Amino acid sequence: MAGCKKSRGLNKPKMKSSRAAKKRFSLSSSGKVKFKKKGLRHGMCNKNRKRKRNLRKAGFMSSGDAGLVIRHLAV
Repeated sequence: MAGCKKSRGLNKPKMKSSRAAKKRFSLSSSGKVKFKKKGLRHGMCNKNRKRKRNLRKAGFMSSGDAGLVIRHLAV
């Protein structure tokens, strides 16, 4: 093949990340898994200000569940 400098068979296949996990979770600089808390889509008038304010903050996953998510993120 003219102009193609790739040698076939030498490159290892890349790990594919789960796209659903990539959209929902991210890693903090310390390595913890961050996610957006649930409960802010509808029914806002039934929740008080303090609850809505605390729901805006990022949630951090426990270490047991974080291992599963990190494997899906292919990090």
